[in-house]
Amino acid sequence: MRRIVLNMQNYLFCDAIAGVLREEESGFDVHVAESSDEVIDLCGYVRPYAVLMEVTGTSPYLISERLKMRDRIKEKVPECKIVLVVDENSEKLIAREVRLAKKDRLIDQFIYGSVSATYLVAVLDTL
Repeated sequence: MRRIVLNMQNYLFCDAIAGVLREEESGFDVHVAESSDEVIDLCGYVRPYAVLMEVTGTSPYLISERLKMRDRIKEKVPECKIVLVVDENSEKLIAREVRLAKKDRLIDQFIYGSVSATYLVAVLDTL
């Protein structure tokens, strides 16, 4: 079973994603980091397949802070995939920055917040 670590600003969104990922067919073991500070320690403990983090315009969810976290996660778990989630409708400029991070190969994937749960699971499954 592949482990996924989630860290989102929006708790309802996080719970919804966790619920979908925990479905038996997905094959994911989901761990939710309650705070951004907890992500690094949790990654060292569970050694996740992927980390899914939300990016917004407020700290600690800024893309610059997420990319710093990416570096620290990769130090502990080099094979871990980094996936950023962004609301492309309300955060247009941030969504552009996230796309550029993918183009620059700083992250493994990005997902828009408007995608379906089924699509989200499929993307994580194919990393």
